[in-house]
Amino acid sequence: MSGNERISTHFSLNERLVFEEGSEGRRAFDLPALDVPAKDIGALIEPSLLREGIQDMPELSEVDVIRHFTRLSTWNYHIDLGLYPLGSCTMKYNPKINERVARLEGFAVAHPYMPANAIQGALEVQKTLEACLAEISGMDAVTLQPAAGAHGELTGILMIRAYHESRGNPRKKILIPDSAHGTNPASAAISGYSVETIPSNKRGTVDLDELRGVVNEDVAAIMITNPNTLGVFESEIAEIAELLHSHGALVYMDGANLNAMMGMTRPGDFGIDVLHINLHKTFTTPHGGGGPGAGPVAVKKILEPYLPYPVVGKESNGGYFFDYGRPHSIGKVKAYNGQFGMHVRALCYILANGPEGLKEVSEVAVLNANYIRAKLKGAYALEYESPTLHEVVFSDQLQAGNEVHVWDIGKRLMDYGFHPPTVSFPLIVSGAIMIEPTETESKQELDAFIDAMLKIAREADEKPELVKSAPHTTRIGRIDEAAAARKPILRWRPD
Repeated sequence: MSGNERISTHFSLNERLVFEEGSEGRRAFDLPALDVPAKDIGALIEPSLLREGIQDMPELSEVDVIRHFTRLSTWNYHIDLGLYPLGSCTMKYNPKINERVARLEGFAVAHPYMPANAIQGALEVQKTLEACLAEISGMDAVTLQPAAGAHGELTGILMIRAYHESRGNPRKKILIPDSAHGTNPASAAISGYSVETIPSNKRGTVDLDELRGVVNEDVAAIMITNPNTLGVFESEIAEIAELLHSHGALVYMDGANLNAMMGMTRPGDFGIDVLHINLHKTFTTPHGGGGPGAGPVAVKKILEPYLPYPVVGKESNGGYFFDYGRPHSIGKVKAYNGQFGMHVRALCYILANGPEGLKEVSEVAVLNANYIRAKLKGAYALEYESPTLHEVVFSDQLQAGNEVHVWDIGKRLMDYGFHPPTVSFPLIVSGAIMIEPTETESKQELDAFIDAMLKIAREADEKPELVKSAPHTTRIGRIDEAAAARKPILRWRPD
């Protein structure tokens, strides 16, 4: 299937649309008459701050403005349009029932400053979601405050620091495998720790012998991503946890990849002390676009006293309240009590699926990723042969001989109507192509993606210049990415 067949939003319009040129006298509004005498305005507002109009701005009608922004919206790729195979991101479809429930008046108009007795339903949603996430992860307590995964990482490490400080020594460093998510080192550093990297072995998992050589009483914790960014499950995770615990250190797990294991295994059962959970990944709250996200943190009993306050408490009569009586808490990490609309959406998804449904979600996600792996193996290099779960990481090694690299492959894929997968990550794979289809996609959509990737592999061999000059059918062609990053144009200016 060609890019032109898949996407029908490619316009052959003059780039200087009406929106940029306008026409004198057009208006998109009709302001009411002044309710104060015009002569008094100068007394109310400093005259130097007044202006008659906006210089050089186009004059537009309402239809001009609406068509401009509607047209722009059709130039974007989104999860409702097609497969979004970003590895390590779990870009799955957001069921519309979640949106309808979040927009119920009682939830949508609730104000965060309302007293607890006026928002009992909202507090029950949060308390129920906490219980569900604790059960799914095998942990004892949950905070819903963090606004995203990295925010959850920071919250978790601050709790680990508070735990060690309560025992007289915050310790000095955090161990992080080279296959971890890139935000882990930043979260550790912001929390006041130095970072030591643990190399992977030939299977793509943590080298246990290397780890044994560096664990001591200076180590506060290890931050481990499991499954890691190769999509490989850390099969020695129980031994890793036992090793850290024997030295008084704790185990933090990056829960971004929970979509690979929920319903089949629980982090709390193999020794994890704290993890964050990305509601905008596994539990279908909207992902990207600047938020709002949600990254709840689940902990074992030893860390429960350090949870951010307030926690949602339950009275003996069944009512709910905000509990600020937490003397060992690390304090608030987010205004109010987190992103409530995301909590509603996530709980709706969990209850709609139930235990067996959530297990099936992970099973299908793993099946889809391994289907892609089997179909593309040979056309693209697979650096690690270890079995993978919900995502698979290829490389551009087979195409690099023709000077076709991972970014060329990603841009050519856009011509076939697909969003590119994650590229150049994880860093332990040179020219990485990281693909995660999630459970959302049908076999037909996966086959179309696989067909496009196989065609690109053939083009890289037979017509490399075609791939290196892609994309050809998108609204914007290949740009100078360095200039775009260093000199972004963030506002419209007249020529």
